[in-house]
Amino acid sequence: MKTKLKKVCLYTGIAILSLVIIGFLSIMGTYFLSDKVKFDINKIKYSNVSIELYDNNNRPIKDASYGTSFVKLNTLNNYTINAFISIEDKDFYNHNGLNYKRMVKAMLKNISSFKIKEGASTISQQLIKNTHLTNEKTFTRKINEIALTRQLEKTMTKDEIMEYYLNIIYFGDNCYGIENASKHYFSKSAKDLSLSESASLAGMIKSPNSYSPIKNVEKTTTRRNLVLSEMLKDEKISFEDYAQATMEKLTTNVSQINSNSLNSYSSACIDEACDILRMPAKQIAIGEYKIYTYFDKDKQNALQNSLSSYNNQSDYAGISIKNNSGAIEAYYAKSNVKLIFAKRQPGSAIKPVLVYAPALNENIISPLTQINDEKININGYTPSNVNDKFYGYVSVRECVSKSLNIPAVKVLGYVGINKAKSYANRCGIEFDENDKNLGIALGGMTYGTSLKELTGAYSIFPSLGKYTEPKFINYITDKNGKIIYRNQPVTVNVLREDSAYLMTDMLKSCAKEGTARKLGNLPFDVASKTGTVGQSYNTDAWNISYTNNDVVGVWFGNADNSKIDTVGGGIPTDVVKNYMQKIYETNKPSNFVVPTSIYTEDIDSLSLSEEHIVYRANNYIPERYIIKDVFSRFNPPKSKSTKFISCSPPTLVGKVEDNVATLEFEAQDYLIYELYKIEDDKEQLISVIANKKGKCSQSFNISGKTKFFIITKIKNYADNTEIISDKSNIIELIPTNLDNTVKIKWYG
Repeated sequence: MKTKLKKVCLYTGIAILSLVIIGFLSIMGTYFLSDKVKFDINKIKYSNVSIELYDNNNRPIKDASYGTSFVKLNTLNNYTINAFISIEDKDFYNHNGLNYKRMVKAMLKNISSFKIKEGASTISQQLIKNTHLTNEKTFTRKINEIALTRQLEKTMTKDEIMEYYLNIIYFGDNCYGIENASKHYFSKSAKDLSLSESASLAGMIKSPNSYSPIKNVEKTTTRRNLVLSEMLKDEKISFEDYAQATMEKLTTNVSQINSNSLNSYSSACIDEACDILRMPAKQIAIGEYKIYTYFDKDKQNALQNSLSSYNNQSDYAGISIKNNSGAIEAYYAKSNVKLIFAKRQPGSAIKPVLVYAPALNENIISPLTQINDEKININGYTPSNVNDKFYGYVSVRECVSKSLNIPAVKVLGYVGINKAKSYANRCGIEFDENDKNLGIALGGMTYGTSLKELTGAYSIFPSLGKYTEPKFINYITDKNGKIIYRNQPVTVNVLREDSAYLMTDMLKSCAKEGTARKLGNLPFDVASKTGTVGQSYNTDAWNISYTNNDVVGVWFGNADNSKIDTVGGGIPTDVVKNYMQKIYETNKPSNFVVPTSIYTEDIDSLSLSEEHIVYRANNYIPERYIIKDVFSRFNPPKSKSTKFISCSPPTLVGKVEDNVATLEFEAQDYLIYELYKIEDDKEQLISVIANKKGKCSQSFNISGKTKFFIITKIKNYADNTEIISDKSNIIELIPTNLDNTVKIKWYG
């Protein structure tokens, strides 16, 4: 009892202290507000506003309008208004702007955690926060919010506050105000919202992205039902209304006009500006900030035309980034959801960034390294290639070009999952804590990655290992023209120059003869990688390509993961080709820069095919057995080939059946084999075998005990001499019937 009493006294004391603190802060805030946060009713009433955006030549961007549609409170249904009151501020019409009981409860939690977690904001406070203050969570901002709210309540009536609140509050997808949200999500005016739709919009306020009726129908439905239950408790609706609304299936109806506006270049810029300035778009507009972007009109038109020229019913998106600065010069997308932030499974498009580039940088592979493409089972994980086809030993270059899966999984294992992820992290790719299995080599991520992230990550290759985060905005000015933000790109070294170039060289092969071979006839250097995601049907198709100037990413898919009728090497690659043909029509990009740490080496192709090891060619190997490839000076072939320097005879195997001796051995087509027999201690050449590969056999009739052996010769092309091996093992064969006549037969 004493312990319980102590707890009650402690919490009571803290509550009283909290009330005193809140009251003190309210008074202090009222008298010590700075000029920057003075109450300004025009910031609330001035609702028809726009944000000015400019392109890379400081010309206004035409689609850059931002505004809200104002709706009068008396035109809305009572249940629409009550939905917001029940879930956001039950005592709205009874308090003076501050709910002290909720504030004490929130302060107790904040004190216990030593940080601002709980806000306990009333509708009046939310209106102030969205028109006067930034989104930072500090005690100073909270003091200002409290003081400004008190002034708001003295200046405006409750109905006026509610009306402006509903017209200003953010509903996600760049929708500010209930009229915009209603038209965006349900294609109807706010006055026509049903009870279910009203409760859904009210439920979104807490977290517009999490409770989006487009992205998360189940979560939104659960949240809607919570709002309805609160309305029932507050006696704002009847039980019959509650039962009917909770049984209603939540459906959205997003218009194409809203879809295009949602995914415009300007929309993405506004989102970035909100993040930079830490304020909602409404405040940016009211503050008359001007946003100067990297928008390139010609590239934007080329990208938009290339994407929209295909009569494809799926969603799509494209982005073009300057590879040495991270400047996003063009972006266009079509979807009912905002795609700039959408996470999608990248499929094989992740392989260069996550698998092969790290392996190159760790000196584990070179483009010629052989990987066995075979069936594997790693603790129950059994990846496969398209059509369950396996190719045996394949060079890394071919693995990349053909987008083979088994080699990618193996190489990720060689690098190590954590180390490989650390490389991808440094170039902007984020992983969930559950992304810790080999399946990520094939793009099997918990949430995936966005087009912006993945395309930006590829910029490390043409930039010779350096990463710069992609940005839409160059700088921002206030209404007086003073620059308050300038993008100052930070470069991160991810790869050595040689590793980046080797990856580019392999991706050039992919563009010439691999899955992106539609780009093969472009009259300039281009590197490319495709990706296709799906099992029984395809859901995502990617192409990420780059030149020495630009990195371009294209994605096709659907927000609901429904079927698409293309693969990465199909329409996405066509779009990239059309785009590049247009932007480089009169000014072709230069070839990729070859760093001094790259050199070309002669390689022994015989050892590569026979032993699957990369050996440097020696001086004696004929030209027809030499291949050339590029290597890093930090990871050259370690050994030189011994082919054509010496030779050894093969193992000879023999048997007798009906007095016919059959001799077999494994032949190489670059060696000459002389087969001898020994009778009466005399050696006699009986056959010469040349230009044969694989198992060779010869048969002879024998009339007496006979011995056989082979010697091997190789022509030394460097000095036109011959190298001769020792004798092979000697085979002694005895006939079973001495009356047979001699017959010689060759089975090659």
